Amino acid sequence: MAKKIKYKKTRGRESFGDLSKVRWKLFIACLIIVFVVAGIGSAYTQIDSWYESVKPSITPPNWVFPVVWTVLFYFIAVSMYYNWLGANKRKKSKLIWYYGINFFLNILWSILFFTLHKPAYAFFEIILLLISIAHLIVFSWKIKKEASYFLIPYLIWVGFASILNYLVMKGVR
Repeated sequence: MAKKIKYKKTRGRESFGDLSKVRWKLFIACLIIVFVVAGIGSAYTQIDSWYESVKPSITPPNWVFPVVWTVLFYFIAVSMYYNWLGANKRKKSKLIWYYGINFFLNILWSILFFTLHKPAYAFFEIILLLISIAHLIVFSWKIKKEASYFLIPYLIWVGFASILNYLVMKGVR
């Protein structure tokens, strides 16, 4: 018979600081979901001559992007894990929709910007992505504050990406 894990209650919420209490199957499932999204998005992210010719001078070196995105996707998976553990059935249904919309927008931006070379469409879309991330942060705050903290770097990085996208759209090098 499987041993039932008891979680320490803190102000009516579970505490997850002890690694022996991590629900590993759920955590790995969150990682897989998020990194599948990352893989799909990266398949549409081609650093080609077009990108090299339009990227603004404030753009970090190309090697920075996969490093930052790997960390961010890990944080998104951690946030998803904390949210899923803390959510009731109704909120879990909303989480599926909110993360699904966010992942769709994340992938769509790569397609619009890198594959189709449409920075104006991508800029409009990245604003929707920023709204989606902000909404996830607010919704996560209501479930488990720690989950929302893990999404803040994502919001900041996509905010910076939106500035770069804007500069490309305006032809600023």
